[in-house]
Amino acid sequence: MIPLLAKDYHVLVPVLPGYDLEDHSEFTSIEEIASDLETDILKRNITRIHAVYGCSMGGSIVLRMAADRKLNVSHYIMDGGITPYQLPWLLTRVIAVRDFALMAFGKLGGEKLMARAFSSTDYSKEDLAYVAGVMKHCSYRTLWNTFDSCNNYRMPKEPMKFDGVMHYWYAQKERKARDWDIRYMKKYVPDTVFSEFSGTDHGDLAAFYPERFADEIRKL
Repeated sequence: MIPLLAKDYHVLVPVLPGYDLEDHSEFTSIEEIASDLETDILKRNITRIHAVYGCSMGGSIVLRMAADRKLNVSHYIMDGGITPYQLPWLLTRVIAVRDFALMAFGKLGGEKLMARAFSSTDYSKEDLAYVAGVMKHCSYRTLWNTFDSCNNYRMPKEPMKFDGVMHYWYAQKERKARDWDIRYMKKYVPDTVFSEFSGTDHGDLAAFYPERFADEIRKL
């Protein structure tokens, strides 16, 4: 999608700490990474942004950046974005341990386990090898921080209204899985614009339909 969007926009593509194959950084938290991105953008003297997009965990960072209100953004886009759990603290610990254990097994299992995990999605052998390589690169601390932070990052406890438009995109096949997040957005960001994409699953729009993705950005 990058070369498609680059025809019309200046595209900034952040590589998140802990998932960068070129260094040994650690994932810290949604709040810290959002703040670091904002600082970097402001240092570049970028005064207006057409859209900030994030898928899944990236959607969490988009929501946190919107809440920080440091940037002049026209459109915030959460694609299957993860919202903070509204659950008792002890239960969030149990969920974090479960999710961490699943990812730790994925890290140990390598490409064969990745192939089974993604069996319902049309990923190529090269894609699965890349995912397995990233998982192998990630430290266990990065995996723990990722799930602990994505599930529990800090957000205001009252409804929010932003200068830019908040969009929540979700795939048709993940509608049930995103029910919790959609209800959160309706409660805490009541002006959110929701869009369902037919024939897709979690993350498919960016991965498999770049032309469609680019068209949706241009429509904004």
